[in-house]
Amino acid sequence: MNLPPLVQSFVLHFGEMGSRWGINRTVGQIYALLFVSPAPVCAEEIAESLGISRSNVSMSLRELQAWNLVILKHKPDDRRDFFTTPDDVWQILRTLAEERKKREVDPTLSVLREILMQRPASEAERHAQQRMSEMHTLIEQLTHWYDDVKQLETERLATLLSLGAKVTKLLEAKDRVVSLGRSRRPNPANRS
Repeated sequence: MNLPPLVQSFVLHFGEMGSRWGINRTVGQIYALLFVSPAPVCAEEIAESLGISRSNVSMSLRELQAWNLVILKHKPDDRRDFFTTPDDVWQILRTLAEERKKREVDPTLSVLREILMQRPASEAERHAQQRMSEMHTLIEQLTHWYDDVKQLETERLATLLSLGAKVTKLLEAKDRVVSLGRSRRPNPANRS
């Protein structure tokens, strides 16, 4: 690699993590390089910086474009394509979440809906359908939660994430207030 040591460490780590996230190591490295580059980079520069073939760069860039994670840029008087990433890390997070949902969660929900619509032929299938129904309900709830959260403004989302376990304390306090309100209400059955 033809990169400064700090950048090289980041790029190598992203390549290793990429394989754990289900993407090719080279795709992860290219994304990391584009993310930390101060200006858009062309495919030739990527190939030279990472020491990989131009064809590998092209295939990886197509994959990143399919994920909507890179932005194509052009420079005046230069016919080459240049690539960069969005500046806003929150937008990158939103894009990743949306693309993973489309590719992983939505197809699973579709399959579960189809299976749950079938009539079970045995007790084993009834049991399996019941378990799948529980999974379907959970995934649907998570999907609805995600739809609500993705509408939040960046500042509110950052605040929500920074709350962490404080959310649990808030919910516990709400439960205490609600239970106090119920215990103080007069019971109409006790009136004479």
